[in-house]
Amino acid sequence: MTLLWVWVTLAAAAVQTLRFMLQKRLTGTGLSTGGATFSRFLFGAPIAALAAVLTLAMAGGEVPVPGPRFWAFALAGGAAQVAATFLTVALFKLRNFAVGVAFTKTETVQVAAFSVLVLGEAVTPLGWFGIALGLVGVLLLSRTPRGTAFSARAVVYGVLAGGLFGLSSIGYRGATLELMPAAFITRAIVTLACVTFAQSLGMALYLRLAEPGELGRVIRAWRRTIWVGVTGVAGSAGWFTAFALMNAAYVRALGQVEIVFTLIVSVLVFHERLNPREGAGIALVVASLIAIVLAQSV
Repeated sequence: MTLLWVWVTLAAAAVQTLRFMLQKRLTGTGLSTGGATFSRFLFGAPIAALAAVLTLAMAGGEVPVPGPRFWAFALAGGAAQVAATFLTVALFKLRNFAVGVAFTKTETVQVAAFSVLVLGEAVTPLGWFGIALGLVGVLLLSRTPRGTAFSARAVVYGVLAGGLFGLSSIGYRGATLELMPAAFITRAIVTLACVTFAQSLGMALYLRLAEPGELGRVIRAWRRTIWVGVTGVAGSAGWFTAFALMNAAYVRALGQVEIVFTLIVSVLVFHERLNPREGAGIALVVASLIAIVLAQSV
């Protein structure tokens, strides 16, 4: 059980990489950014709800009843994730978006700080070293074109997005803790179902008011978008399970392996070559993963 969170996190990062690949193929569906994002929640919510029902039926015993603190953590985490996603999308509209995206990578440091401040979960010195090492590696892997200038807006968007992603992780971790002493898988799936339902409802209301007709386009494109929902909820199930097992700071830091998976896909699928900087970045990320695992094993 000690290292189960490691394997769950690695699996979640791998599935999320697959989801991003599928989302790239939605450009020809005619959906807006909001519509493409909503498709993940629309088709993921029923799957998450079914998984929660089956999990509770198989678990037996007392069913965990979400209380006010659970909903506070879950809704705050869900809202923070949606807001962070929109900020990240806004970065792509800036000429120097790469700078902003690089600053979103500060999420791991911010989530570690939030873990201490909000949940009172401390990070060991070796854990902080691993997080810092991984941050440097991820920044090396962030392909910022030469001559790209820093801008205040890109930096602010990037840091805010990273902070909001960090807060969402803390919210999800806090929500799963509120369902104790239920089994970790029960806590994870119930939290996932509640959060996904709330996000689906919120996104539907937003599209109804801000983008009339987009809801219909999402539903009509279900043959292509449903797989984004399937992989999205599968990846989220992995993240929520990891949060139920381990400090969110360690989970998000280990989850940086996702960028390594992405580069592996680019080499194997798109036949792109790695440059020396990317090789050094991968080495640092791998070293950080080892440090983080050791921090929880010793």
